[in-house]
Amino acid sequence: MKTEVKKLDGTKREINVAVTGDLVKNKFEEVFAQVAKEAKVPGFRPGKAPRDLLEKHYGSSVHEQVLKELVPDVYNQAVAAEKLDVIELPQITDVQLDRASLSFKAVVEVSPEITLKNYKNQVINYKLPVVSADEVKRQIDSVKESRKAENLDDKFARSLGYPDLGELEKAVERQIFLTKENQERQRIENELIENITKGVEFKLPQGLVDRQVQDMLRQTKIDLAMKGLPREKIDAQDKLLLEGIEPEAKKQVKIYLILAQIAKKENIAIDDHMPRKVMEFLLGEAEWKAAQENK
Repeated sequence: MKTEVKKLDGTKREINVAVTGDLVKNKFEEVFAQVAKEAKVPGFRPGKAPRDLLEKHYGSSVHEQVLKELVPDVYNQAVAAEKLDVIELPQITDVQLDRASLSFKAVVEVSPEITLKNYKNQVINYKLPVVSADEVKRQIDSVKESRKAENLDDKFARSLGYPDLGELEKAVERQIFLTKENQERQRIENELIENITKGVEFKLPQGLVDRQVQDMLRQTKIDLAMKGLPREKIDAQDKLLLEGIEPEAKKQVKIYLILAQIAKKENIAIDDHMPRKVMEFLLGEAEWKAAQENK
């Protein structure tokens, strides 16, 4: 197999592939053997028809099947041989196939070259959530008003499933604390992402951006439909929606690619859970430093 890779831009590569010899010949023989087992040629039992009749009746379909099976295999071998980090499906063109050779051109998008900033040992000021007595009282008063209760006592607490008012107050305090803790964690994550992405510039793969835009557009339309907006009005806003979505889509793609680059450096598996695993890795160090500062 011969491969030639041309750099089209920061994220696009053109791979020219040519294969000759036994690989192609053997694939044709393999497919003809499969066809011969099931071929229905008048005057012959399955598997007994001569090759020239099989060629006449099934040559075209065999050719298509060889293309269908061989092109993906050869393409994957070429990508592996060239060690390309492909992130989108290829655009295959100029396919030429005969009984002894196969050639084609594949244009692919690859991960951009990213120069990472120092992403370890990030110092983030962690604010320990504090719940005041007034916050607990306001929350319980709100529940009391919604239930139109007269006296804030143990009886009221028991109506909510707590043994007494003290236990209700503890539960409400815990609930408020967890809410604040989640909010603080989200603030820390946002700050950490801002720190590791700020000043890191590279060309975004357009295919990833387009896919993210379409995913976000689809979700936005679903949200609008759930709010009762008619379909025709939603569709009429496509251009306006796209203008609002595209900047955020680019931002999310940039963040994802930077996290993926960190994952590779830290031997974290690139799968659906990769972004969360990388954030946990980074937050582990960042939160440890914050804990030291709060002592």
